Amino acid sequence: MKRIGVLTSGGDAPGMNAAIRAVVRTGLGKGWEVMGIRNGYAGLYNNTVSSLGARDVSSIIQQGGTMLGSSRCPEFKTEAGRRQALHNLEEHAIEALVVIGGNGSQSGAQALSQMGFPVVGVASTIDNDLYGSEITIGVDTALDVALEAIDRLKVTASSHHRAFIVEVMGRDCGYLALMTGIAGGAEYIVIPEFETDAEDVVNAIRRAYERGKAHALIVVAEGAKYNARGLEKYFSKHHEKMGFDLRTTTLGHVQRGGAPGAFDRLLATRLGAAATEYIAQGKFGVLAGLNKNQITPTPLAEVVANKKPLDLDLLRLSEVLNL
Repeated sequence: MKRIGVLTSGGDAPGMNAAIRAVVRTGLGKGWEVMGIRNGYAGLYNNTVSSLGARDVSSIIQQGGTMLGSSRCPEFKTEAGRRQALHNLEEHAIEALVVIGGNGSQSGAQALSQMGFPVVGVASTIDNDLYGSEITIGVDTALDVALEAIDRLKVTASSHHRAFIVEVMGRDCGYLALMTGIAGGAEYIVIPEFETDAEDVVNAIRRAYERGKAHALIVVAEGAKYNARGLEKYFSKHHEKMGFDLRTTTLGHVQRGGAPGAFDRLLATRLGAAATEYIAQGKFGVLAGLNKNQITPTPLAEVVANKKPLDLDLLRLSEVLNL
């Protein structure tokens, strides 16, 4: 092995830069040259590739986002596009590739692996919905950002005796909403995995009001049937039932932009280092993830074929805790 490549793909996550840094420096430590591919699979398709040295990744461990960039690439979804990507990898004499990203990114990695190219994935997504890793890069920081916002909102909600809907990211997975809601003391949590009747949410707010609470908090995943917009529309027709005045806050991409905390920096460093070690061992077509506090490889074929389940017992726990 003389030269490897690294790219980041999909939604950015706090800690991606720490993973890039680990791949580059551990790769250099093994005597390899490391090539950075800009803007994810689009950069691979468009041949946007350059060498990365140890100084190129200095002072990025504490930065959010990804220095390599990320973008969508419809062309890569076609066989012709993937063949062009392989041609570009061959042109730069890149012998193995590290892909840092979530479900879509690892599906792309598996596609390249099936075409015979040596690939190793690194688990990174704030949604924490990637099979093969109990927790992924960016999750811990995204939760802290959401929790800080909720703590602030609860202060003003109590001051004015209001209910707040807080929408967090999670198009297909309610992990962020569930964990943020539990940690933030929400009265109700709405997630895609569990169908919720809007009337149940109204009743939960009313019960909080009748119990003498100073506020009510509803945490909603953006991908739920009743997201913030849907609930707000429903509540406007049933305002008199709730007791509280209602306000809505959508956190959106602010959750992705935070500087990574210690956990995400350490996790990203461990996973990035594991990726180059797997390459050195000739262990390809796998995802580096965290399981039972150990870095373990999971075949990419299993990663893309399975959906990571959400522990709905925690949703039931949240209902008990909001008394």
